[in-house]
Amino acid sequence: MPLEVNGKSYETDEEGYLANINEWEPGLADAMAEADGTSLGDNHWEVINFLREYYEEYQIAPAVRVLTKAIGKKLGKDKGNSKYLYELFPYGPAKQACKYAGLPKPTGCV
Repeated sequence: MPLEVNGKSYETDEEGYLANINEWEPGLADAMAEADGTSLGDNHWEVINFLREYYEEYQIAPAVRVLTKAIGKKLGKDKGNSKYLYELFPYGPAKQACKYAGLPKPTGCV
């Protein structure tokens, strides 16, 4: 099912993940969040940008446990915990944040 943003169509899979991660742009994240009934603030973007950097380095979208630990190392313990991440991404920090970041669904996510 394609996602229309700013007059451009982006292919997604049946769960709404971007088919071609190289087509990602920030407007897509905003459109996906809006479709979920939310808007993205600075804290969301901090996680989204972290995920994009992580993916660029390791070529994998991290599962929630790995994500939590990695964010804790880089952004501090107050942000590297499940409670904080679930407040930002209630549908699953790894799953929902990776989707907004234009990354594949993390391994092990149902």
